[in-house]
Amino acid sequence: MMAEDIRQDKKGNFSALMEHNSNGVTRTSALAASKTGASKKLVIKNFKDKPKLSENYTEDTWLKLCDAVGAIQNSTSIKYNLEELYQAVENLCSYKVSPTLYRQLRQLCEDHKWSLLNMELTESVDSLSFLKRMNRCWQDHCRQTIMIRSIFLFLDRTYVLQNSLLPSIWDTGLELFRTHIVSDSGVQKRTVDGILEQIELERSGETVDRSLLRSLLGMLSDLQVYKESFEERFLVETNRLYAAEGQRLMQERDVPEYLHHVARRLEEENDRVISYLDQSTQKPLVYCVEKQLLGEHMTSILQKGLTVLLDGNRVTELTLLYQLFSKVKGGLHTLLQFWRDYIKVFGGEIVGTPEKDKDMVQELLDFKDKMDNVVHTCFARNESFINAMKEAFEAFINKRPNKPAELIAKYVDSKLRAGNKEATEEELERILDKIMIIFRFIHGKDVFEAFYKKDLAKRLLVGKSASVDAEKSMLSKLKHECGAAFTSKLEGMFKDMELSKDIMIHFKQYTQNQSEPSNIELTVNILTMGYWPSYTPMEVHLPAEMVKLQEVFKVFYLGKHSGRKLQWQPTLGHAVLKTEFKEGKKELQVSLFQTLVLLMFNEGEEFSVEEIRTATGIEEGELKRTLQSLACGKARVLNKNPRGKDVEDGDRFNFNKDFKHKLFRIKINQIQMKETVEEQVSTTERVFQDRQYQIDAAVVRIMKMRKTLSHNLLVSELYNQLKFPVKPGDLKKRIESLIDRDYMERDKDTPTQYHYVA
Repeated sequence: MMAEDIRQDKKGNFSALMEHNSNGVTRTSALAASKTGASKKLVIKNFKDKPKLSENYTEDTWLKLCDAVGAIQNSTSIKYNLEELYQAVENLCSYKVSPTLYRQLRQLCEDHKWSLLNMELTESVDSLSFLKRMNRCWQDHCRQTIMIRSIFLFLDRTYVLQNSLLPSIWDTGLELFRTHIVSDSGVQKRTVDGILEQIELERSGETVDRSLLRSLLGMLSDLQVYKESFEERFLVETNRLYAAEGQRLMQERDVPEYLHHVARRLEEENDRVISYLDQSTQKPLVYCVEKQLLGEHMTSILQKGLTVLLDGNRVTELTLLYQLFSKVKGGLHTLLQFWRDYIKVFGGEIVGTPEKDKDMVQELLDFKDKMDNVVHTCFARNESFINAMKEAFEAFINKRPNKPAELIAKYVDSKLRAGNKEATEEELERILDKIMIIFRFIHGKDVFEAFYKKDLAKRLLVGKSASVDAEKSMLSKLKHECGAAFTSKLEGMFKDMELSKDIMIHFKQYTQNQSEPSNIELTVNILTMGYWPSYTPMEVHLPAEMVKLQEVFKVFYLGKHSGRKLQWQPTLGHAVLKTEFKEGKKELQVSLFQTLVLLMFNEGEEFSVEEIRTATGIEEGELKRTLQSLACGKARVLNKNPRGKDVEDGDRFNFNKDFKHKLFRIKINQIQMKETVEEQVSTTERVFQDRQYQIDAAVVRIMKMRKTLSHNLLVSELYNQLKFPVKPGDLKKRIESLIDRDYMERDKDTPTQYHYVA
């Protein structure tokens, strides 16, 4: 219509070309702009008079809002459109009614909470019903507050937001709920008591409504009263429950069962945190369970059960024990001490029981394997436990000096000796590696060396070594562990055997050029005295032909090595004899002593023990063992009269022509004399004698370098240099001995000071 008027009356006034908005903004029409040719402008003008609300608008609007809030709180239908209510709030806020509106809304909500407390939560009902009613109140409150806030959103986002001291409508709702309902002593006590009762029922195995507990505990958390109203009481109750349970179950159950129970309880409590407790409760709750079920009973658990678990190799329970103790302060340290003590006691019984000496080394190896498995499988390869195990092994294995070293040497001998069909080369290598681990724990390694050298000599000289490769492998392990000085003599023994082979090649060539070659083939091993064990020389009566061959070899050898001295050792000799029985010809592989006895039967039919001793010159005990091997063993090439297992002075012997055997070459083993106590003592004494020489040499070496030294410093230096255990008293004796022999002297003014005497 306006556009038509303009076309009809082009001279109309300018005001007719303006469009007015209700908010007072004047907008120039496009047509006017085009007609006048003026630039586009936005002109804003104030109302001449501020619009006024009708007199009863505020009161009427509040009654409308009050009615809507009441409908929400009573869960009835709202008469008005929500958009209309929102607009009403906006209008009131635009006309500075916000403070009054906020105050009236708060009062309205507060009155409702009072009525709710009186109507809903004061009735006498059972615990679970009360919790459900409380939860319903909370859920209703949350739903109602959200709806109320949606109506009063403009108030919340303008007036409340601009006043930092005022809580938002949601926070006001929480504050009122907390103040008038949850903070009521009766309501709070019944709520918390009910929750604790439900948790206790669940702990005793009953099923409870976890969603109800989750909602109520979430309510306490939202209202910021969770910690003081619930958590503190909850932890006190938990502490009391598990303290009593720990005391009772430690009496009733064995340790494996108890450990599984603790693990299950911890799992349950963690599940409770995930399901309905606040996350902040997890740490103090788990600490409480661990303290009461584990921390208070660590010593009792270990005293009662560790030995049982380790003896039974209960890997699962030991793993659980380690995992549980690692959670408790000081748990692993306590476990470590008991573990170390167990190893010392168990190992001490193996080493300290002479009746078990026969199986000592095998038991030690089995025990070490078992403990290694426990550390790696159950104790997570913890370095502290590995080191504690090493310390414990070293402690108990040296409580009985020398014997373990001697038995380890004998064990190695049994494994390296020919005829040991127990293991393949790979298995043998593994056994030797395990032996070396036990060997490392021994302090007196020189005792091991002495016995090992004696057994090695037997294996090499009698040809009883199972494998040269295995022998050299063991030697290299010892060298790597103890250094070249430790194995130099052992390596010298191998060198002697190799040199002897070369010498025999040259000797054979030498004998072939002789005018009267012998029909006996002689093989000689040349042993360097310092490398090999010392053997007691024994004079025996050799046949003339053997004596002649010995002389031939002596001339040959001394011709090549002048200045050397040869000493024959008949105790180590052996021979192959060609023999004729009724069954046919056989070859007998025998010792030199057996050879001398058998050769006598070329000269006569029957001989007494005394006649044989006179003819051969063999010592009485050695002769009886020799005759026993020939007449009472598996291969009886001699008949003994009277029959029997032992050889007596009155016995007589004759050649058994009826001897039969399926093999052509028969090895007749010499009956080995068991190593006597005297021999063992002799070997040990030789070790001690060597130790004295080493101490003397070390003292002189140190004093020569330092010239002057106090007693304490000298002893300290000696402990650093000596590789075997030694008592301070023994060191003092050696120092006194060197002073007596004028290697050193005491200071005249200071008796504890020594001077080297050049």
